[in-house]
Amino acid sequence: MTALHDTTSRPTTENRVSFASDNYAGVHPEVLAALAEANVGHEIAYGEDRWTARLHDVMAGHLGRAVEVFPVFNGTGANVLSLQAMLPRWGAVVCAETAHVNTDENGAPERVGGLKLLTVPTPDGKLTPDLVDRQAWGWGDEHRAQPLAVSITQTTELGTRYTPDEVAALAEHAHAHGMRLHMDGARIANAAAGLDVPLRAFTTDAGVDVLSFGGTKNGLMGAEAVVVLDPEAATGLPYLRKMNMQLASKMRFISAQLVALLEGDLWLRSARHANAMALMLRDAVSGLPGVQVVRPVEANAVFAVLPPGVADRLRARFRFYDWDVATGEVRWMCAFDTTERDVEAFVAALREELDRV
Repeated sequence: MTALHDTTSRPTTENRVSFASDNYAGVHPEVLAALAEANVGHEIAYGEDRWTARLHDVMAGHLGRAVEVFPVFNGTGANVLSLQAMLPRWGAVVCAETAHVNTDENGAPERVGGLKLLTVPTPDGKLTPDLVDRQAWGWGDEHRAQPLAVSITQTTELGTRYTPDEVAALAEHAHAHGMRLHMDGARIANAAAGLDVPLRAFTTDAGVDVLSFGGTKNGLMGAEAVVVLDPEAATGLPYLRKMNMQLASKMRFISAQLVALLEGDLWLRSARHANAMALMLRDAVSGLPGVQVVRPVEANAVFAVLPPGVADRLRARFRFYDWDVATGEVRWMCAFDTTERDVEAFVAALREELDRV
């Protein structure tokens, strides 16, 4: 796995459109309206408010059963809390080498959560039962951290997505070994939109035990949640959330965002649009000389290899990240607010830089 790098300064033009990350996008207007509506009067703090109560019902409607929902500030917090609650102190987590918990959380699962990550190289960012078995061994060996959970990312850091059958196969395999299955759903809406299935199809129905539900990358100001699908799979979350500084006193403002996203179809509309813009971008650059799209576009990410020097020049106008400096691979992300005009302008700028090669 190669970390993302931005090797230039902020773009110098007035064009503020970015293809670096869906985290760069603003807050959806419908979410801002929901926040304004929640900003009236006094509400009981620390989650005893009507928006948090409503969130449990809304989430249960999507996931098909009564669930425990723990709103938190960010995705790293959601992942660390989830895994801590699933494992004893001697437990370990099997995950892909490219997983966000391994590459982009500054060791938080290990340093804050006290967990051992057992990583597996994958060709496409996805684990399979056979790949899990590379690290799922050594139970009863006091010299080895005990593999007791599997963590997968939906969609993966390489832009690929798990099908419901693939998740179910992993869950069945993990459970057969006495392990639990965690899903990092930072871009869960993009996966559901791309698969054209309900959220429960590859979570509850597929056997996921605990879910980190992502909202920030899909138009929220900053709202994620730990969702416990199997109560027997996680313990101590109320205490762990506070201990890890993820307990919001004014929780209504986190819950109100998630309710606004999920109560109607905003989550799906936004994700479908971001995915569509990524497909448009892929199609527009695929025929350009020297540009090679190197990974399948299954959500809102496009990975491409550019000729030497092109990426750095293009970044003076549009911000984005290198994925692998050695090979010239870059990553372009689309968001809920990416427009067709944005894509057209980006492709036009890319054409200009390619002409200079």
